[in-house]
Amino acid sequence: MFDFLEGYDLLGAFWVTVKLAVYSGLGSLILGTLLAGMRVSPVPLMRGFGTAYVNFVRNIPLTIIIVFTSLGLFQTLGVSLGVEDFTDVNFRLAVLGLTVYTAAFVCEALRSGINTVPVGQAEAARALGLSFTQVLRLVILPQAFRSVVNPLANVLIALTKNTTVAAAIGVVEAANLMKTMIEAEAQLLLISAVFAFGFICLTLPTGLILGWVSKKVAVKR
Repeated sequence: MFDFLEGYDLLGAFWVTVKLAVYSGLGSLILGTLLAGMRVSPVPLMRGFGTAYVNFVRNIPLTIIIVFTSLGLFQTLGVSLGVEDFTDVNFRLAVLGLTVYTAAFVCEALRSGINTVPVGQAEAARALGLSFTQVLRLVILPQAFRSVVNPLANVLIALTKNTTVAAAIGVVEAANLMKTMIEAEAQLLLISAVFAFGFICLTLPTGLILGWVSKKVAVKR
């Protein structure tokens, strides 16, 4: 029944998908946290930059961003991100594009968590002599992260599914292999079912585990 899978590296393709999701997830978490800090900064210029970034990036289709990293950054400007092999370049460019795009959503999820922290706590910390950065790092963000585990889990699940866009620049992940198999085999429904099941296996445990973590670390107010 599944003879059509022979000769294809299905696990290898999904492993590339996992690596795309993990690297992009870590990158977008770091960049999104910096942007969230800018969004609540007392400096108008930083607030303006954070707001402009979020509103600009999240309204651009991900496909355009991914294709731009390849055609704009690599082929036009020669940005290869420190590697020479074409496959590695495409992989890193896809991670960059996914990171830049997803960071806008991480920022907004985290900013909603920051808004749940009572203002009095920040005022008390400032009264003790802490700087804005210290207040954010020591008082606000630890509580904000605990309150947005579920929203961040939703962003991570969306990111996992968005990795399929990397196929647009030739990254050999799951969607790319699926396209190749559909073109070569006469098993459209079965091939689609196999890849849909693969993504369910990746995203469903993520949602369940992070949902459990969210309940464990939730801030009781």
